[in-house]
Amino acid sequence: MSLSPTKATRLGRRSRRITAVAAAGALALASLVGCAASGGSDGKTTITLSMQNPDVKTADPATWAIVQAFEKKNPSISVQVSGEAVAEHLQKLSIAAQSDTLPDIFWVYKATAEEMLKGGKLMDLAPTLDKLGITKRLPESTVSNFSSGKTIYGVPYQGLLTGLWVNTKILSDNGLQAPTTFDDLVNIAKALKAKGIVTISNGANQSAFSVWSFLLDLDRFGYQDKIDDILSGKASYDNADFLKLYEHIAELRDAGAFATNVSTQTYQQAVDQFTSGKAAMLDSGVWASSAIQKASIAPDTKFWIGPQFSDGVGKQDIAMNVASAPLVVSKKVSSDSAKSAAVEKFITFYYSDEAQQLLVDNGQPPVTDYQPKLDPTTQSALKSALDAATAEGVTSPRSQPDLLVSTAVSNAMYDSIYGVIQNQLTPKKALELVQTAIESNK
Repeated sequence: MSLSPTKATRLGRRSRRITAVAAAGALALASLVGCAASGGSDGKTTITLSMQNPDVKTADPATWAIVQAFEKKNPSISVQVSGEAVAEHLQKLSIAAQSDTLPDIFWVYKATAEEMLKGGKLMDLAPTLDKLGITKRLPESTVSNFSSGKTIYGVPYQGLLTGLWVNTKILSDNGLQAPTTFDDLVNIAKALKAKGIVTISNGANQSAFSVWSFLLDLDRFGYQDKIDDILSGKASYDNADFLKLYEHIAELRDAGAFATNVSTQTYQQAVDQFTSGKAAMLDSGVWASSAIQKASIAPDTKFWIGPQFSDGVGKQDIAMNVASAPLVVSKKVSSDSAKSAAVEKFITFYYSDEAQQLLVDNGQPPVTDYQPKLDPTTQSALKSALDAATAEGVTSPRSQPDLLVSTAVSNAMYDSIYGVIQNQLTPKKALELVQTAIESNK
């Protein structure tokens, strides 16, 4: 398979970034090890929480609010929060796992967590969750998704409810109806392109993972039924059904659905483009509800679970409403009684009704069976997303497609989709890119 010069350059940059990240991760281990002691000079027990955001306070206000509330309720426990961007975070964890210096609690991809479990690096949370009565409050699909045999290695960090946010005023001002099918979406793109309006706001720069609505579309072409055979080698990512989807993405591109600067703008700039009223739709999830709620477009914004395809495979009326990548606990915690007790208290609080409401107050859906309190006016965006995902007849897959594969394969999936959006890859070459990553990762 040959790549375009642009694609090859991007992959080269990624290789250099990974090398740099590895070096940075090695330097960071000293600070990570320094956090290992459970007791501080102030007599508090310190537990470390490592996340996938470089600034958790501003980028993940829900987690930050839960940590602050927990520390207030438990003054004898200090939660030391750190984080990096996803790629750096995963690389740092990989290095820490090799040197047995993992943080106490950390966010990680499901596939990486399973590798760590096989290596004996993670605590079995099943006894703790059962004792605390948390297991029965989590969706069965979530528990099974983060289990290996009778071992529960992870708990849900946040809900992953994704799709397209729609500015209904832009549509109505241009004589357009809210879409239902993919053909509706293409027709909207053509009509808005003629008037110089962006249909779907995306940002590929430094945020190649921001293709959530298209990952859901993969499930409308049989991804959940195919992926196990694809990973085992019995089937290929380069198949006729997936090709249809990638050809549809190219069709959207040719209809003018995406911004001309999609390759240079970041995800945050894509959000800004939508909230400022310069795009009809935003490819995102519930985490964008807070930013949308603060914008003037909030009263006109509705959440759409995405288009139905006449040539799709299986059920089309589906929403991506699943647990995000899990939080896991280092096995070393179990050998430190003070840390073990502190982590247990943190888990107890995280899945309490109080903490679940904090998730909701910060634009996130609850991950337990808690029934949230929502203000239909001040939380209209979040309510729209929850209503769409729980509408009659709507079902959800077991997990988001990229969370069922390794980091290398998920990155290839992102690149394949953005490669078609940016007209750097043909649909066929895009499929080959992912299949090559799968074969290289065996």
